[in-house]
Amino acid sequence: MKQNQFLSEEMLVQRAIEVLMETLGAVETTRFLSLPVKKRIESVRRHRGWQLKLEKDHFFDDVFGNQPG
Repeated sequence: MKQNQFLSEEMLVQRAIEVLMETLGAVETTRFLSLPVKKRIESVRRHRGWQLKLEKDHFFDDVFGNQPG
């Protein structure tokens, strides 16, 4: 049985680019590699946005159910 080994990052990038070039061609590979990376919303801002849309009573009912008391 063949043992799996991780490629070095350099080799991984090189092979990925080779596959892209074979599949997409030079122009589309370049276009793909230069696509902008979408910024992630900082977690506190994302959480505050979630809280603004939250319906408290509905949320509590979902989490805790209708408990007596």
